[in-house]
Amino acid sequence: MQQAIGGIEGEIRVCMQYLFQAWNSRGPVRYRDMLLETGTEEIAHIEMLATAVALNLEGAPLSLQEDMAKDKVIGAVMGGMNPQHVLSAGLGAMAVDSNGNPFNGSWIISSGNLAADMYANVMAESTGRLLATRLWEATDDPGMKDMLSFLIAHDTMHQNQWLAVLEELGGLKGVHPIPNSFPQSQENQEFNYTFVSTHIDRMSETDARWAKGQSMDGKGEFSVITAEPQGGEPQLGAPDPRGHAQVEQMDGQAGMIDKIKDAF
Repeated sequence: MQQAIGGIEGEIRVCMQYLFQAWNSRGPVRYRDMLLETGTEEIAHIEMLATAVALNLEGAPLSLQEDMAKDKVIGAVMGGMNPQHVLSAGLGAMAVDSNGNPFNGSWIISSGNLAADMYANVMAESTGRLLATRLWEATDDPGMKDMLSFLIAHDTMHQNQWLAVLEELGGLKGVHPIPNSFPQSQENQEFNYTFVSTHIDRMSETDARWAKGQSMDGKGEFSVITAEPQGGEPQLGAPDPRGHAQVEQMDGQAGMIDKIKDAF
């Protein structure tokens, strides 16, 4: 449950992601409004899960009981109650994942590009739904299954919601490549639709969808080549004496060293 609250797949993540995308939104106001509404809805999901954690902890013993570990997988993972639930939260939920790691704001994606954000949102809802289905399998309590079934259903809606925005923006051929505001004439035309195979002894992808035929955005033709060097061997300059590498590394830099010493 804590993973569904404060983990990377959790409700705090999607809540903050949608709200920051809305607060940073520029362009048609309906996208900002939709993000605000959905982000606000996610607050309710956090409350549902936090309440479920608190209810599950009510009357819980401070030591592990044998019936908690009947499921071999759960028993192996749990090993006992998270002591933070007792010591830090008074038998309540926290903004942490299932291992007690605090929620990490770096998981939030708000790029300022509507299409890129929608793809990030689809991924977030997909992994969130995956986690919720695993939690559904891990419990035999009808009430818990009912709550998780509701969350799973909304993850289904939200996946479709973000995909609907992408379709409204023009679908694969309209939004890609992202950002579509950059002129493709400035791309390297030899590699913008070329799959580079790094297999030394074989190339298995010659008939793959990403190796031939029209590109997914409809703006090029896929091809495949074997990787080969495109430039010379890297040649780095001598170490900066102020970085204090070994003398042997700075061979020939004695004069520069003397100048720096004189400067001090």
